[in-house]
Amino acid sequence: MSNPTNRRRSAAFAALLLAGTALGGGAGWLAAPNHAEAQSPAQNQAQAASPEVSAPQVALPGFGDLVARVKPAVVTITATERVEAEPFRSPFPEGSPQDRMFRRYFGAPEGSRPQAAQALGSGFIVDAEGHVVTNNHVVEGASSVKVTLDDGRELPAKIVGRDPRTDLALLQVDAGGKLPFLKLGNSDKARPGDWVVALGNPYGLGGTVTAGIVSARGRDIHSGPYDDFLQIDAPINRGNSGGPLFGLDGSVIGVNTAIFSPSGGSIGIGFAIPSNLVKTVVTQLKESGHVERGFLGVSTQPVDATMAEALNLPNAEGALVAQVEPDSPAAQAGVKAGDVVTAVGGTKVSNPRDLARLVAAMPPGTKTELTTRRGGDEKNLEVKLAALQDEKAKAGQPGGDEGSERGRIGIGLASVEEAERAGLDLPQGTQGAVVAQVRPGSPAAEAGLRAGDVILGVGDRAVKAPDQAASAIREARSGGKGAVALRVLRDGQQVFVAVRAGQSDKG
Repeated sequence: MSNPTNRRRSAAFAALLLAGTALGGGAGWLAAPNHAEAQSPAQNQAQAASPEVSAPQVALPGFGDLVARVKPAVVTITATERVEAEPFRSPFPEGSPQDRMFRRYFGAPEGSRPQAAQALGSGFIVDAEGHVVTNNHVVEGASSVKVTLDDGRELPAKIVGRDPRTDLALLQVDAGGKLPFLKLGNSDKARPGDWVVALGNPYGLGGTVTAGIVSARGRDIHSGPYDDFLQIDAPINRGNSGGPLFGLDGSVIGVNTAIFSPSGGSIGIGFAIPSNLVKTVVTQLKESGHVERGFLGVSTQPVDATMAEALNLPNAEGALVAQVEPDSPAAQAGVKAGDVVTAVGGTKVSNPRDLARLVAAMPPGTKTELTTRRGGDEKNLEVKLAALQDEKAKAGQPGGDEGSERGRIGIGLASVEEAERAGLDLPQGTQGAVVAQVRPGSPAAEAGLRAGDVILGVGDRAVKAPDQAASAIREARSGGKGAVALRVLRDGQQVFVAVRAGQSDKG
């Protein structure tokens, strides 16, 4: 009779041997043979000692050939910035004996000298003439930039142009001859689940390769109006900024730009600028050193289900115009606050980002057609785009005030004059009804209205005083609508807020 302990040890040893063989193979799973007939213990023991593979091993793709092919065109970027040291300060009154003594022993009478701060990033060469693509934030503010090639050569670089709106920059180096370069591919073909490879200089470790997949497309990380990032899980870290993201064909499908990380290191959520956007920006930077974009002159916001109901829209999509700049192309074309832009030049607009990207992609002077919905009707407006200028400074933030008259949706209203006397700072000439109080739990509170907001209009009807606002809100509610659209001045900007009408008229 065999010992149970010995049998357990033998079984454990056999399992360990199989696990070690599977791990040692490293290229796929090992399938055990499947025999219908019973086998003797001797046969089992022989198979355990020498397991046979009954199915082909499935190997994961290797990236060695791809990396060897593209690596010569990937570079390390060192940006140097002159940082003025803080001026020397004595804790004693200037000129006093204590001040002179302190400066004599601890100070530098001539003042502190400026110091040099360095930032490391990545980049890649895009033509034989030595143009290098990287992120704008890698070289912004730099007094000098140096590029280190894969063969170890260090070359000074000049900044050809920068585009802060997309966080891209174009450099150029003179290597005394032609350089290997990379091709910008078609990022529109990248699908979630496709393999990608990232190269760069994380934490100064140049030539680092990481691999993963495309996790998602069209990510908005709130870094700018044209956000359309590829999300990837290939590990990227500080210093990877500006480096290339490759598809398996060796073409660049993105520029690694940002990570989401509570700790500052990679947690598998990275973002890359799509190569199709990079092509457009790099072409303009190479030609003129800057990027020209079309300008429409509107502030917009998304349309949710409540707002769609309030504006009689068939679907919760489009870009709701909250404000139209005076004398802008939009104003000249007849666009009004409350319009919902649903298409530009026949291309569908699902949200404000779509509108921003479509308009920006058109050169200044382009004539195009805006499809809008106003009051439930569709309108086509012809517009001639202008050139996008630097953003204007935002107006100051208004404060709050106590209210006087309570409305039907849970707000107290005050006149502009009353609010200004109470200390609220409003732009000169403001007309409307100031939200002085918002009842907790009310429809207004749930919609996000807050004290200090100025109601300028209800739907497409302008209001100039609290009684007009209250009357317009009552009329909108009596019409059977489940929601009311309020045009509101907040933080110097006009926005629309959709408020669901309560079932009770109690204040």
